Amino acid sequence: MGKVEVSVLIPAAGQGERLGLGPKAFLRVGGRTLLEWALLPFQGASEVLVALPPGAEPPRGLRATFLEGGRSRQESVARLLEAASLPMVLVHDVARPFVSRKLVERVLEATRREGAAVPVLPVPDTLVRPEEARYGEVLPREALRLVQTPQGFFTALLREAHAYARKRGLTATDDAQLVRALGYPVALVEGERTAFKITYQEDLPLAEALARVWNA
Repeated sequence: MGKVEVSVLIPAAGQGERLGLGPKAFLRVGGRTLLEWALLPFQGASEVLVALPPGAEPPRGLRATFLEGGRSRQESVARLLEAASLPMVLVHDVARPFVSRKLVERVLEATRREGAAVPVLPVPDTLVRPEEARYGEVLPREALRLVQTPQGFFTALLREAHAYARKRGLTATDDAQLVRALGYPVALVEGERTAFKITYQEDLPLAEALARVWNA
């Protein structure tokens, strides 16, 4: 990645309720915590800020600044944004441990050019809207994309988006939604299948298998 003037923001304050194994940041996969995995592709970033669960002991030996997270992902990102000191930020989910540096570079390049960029993937499965637990309307998957992280933004733009969201009472599952709510376009770049999000326990065997390949 080289030396890059970017603030990397990692909201890792979630309790991992759906996974049911405690805070995701400290879950171990392939001999590393998810937080350790999440930091790997950002070596060389000028600033790395991590939001941890309230009361959590900051891990030793990691090159990052640790803050106390909020009650939601959105609140944690807002707190990290307040501490960010560089003109561009990358926001990354701690639950996406297997991200390549090539993906990071694609997002950075598009962010420098457009001001906001996110990685996406085509939807491989048939999508339906259930109708009373029955097969309903089929949605056109060709027109849809799966959104991943890291997501890149001009820092001032993302701060404005979060301020706008607080003023309007908007909530979102990622930061691109808040930027789009301002009317600002968000560029799309090619994502990676390996950058999947660990959400359920059945995701763990896949993560362990991928970790063995990543460590090889």
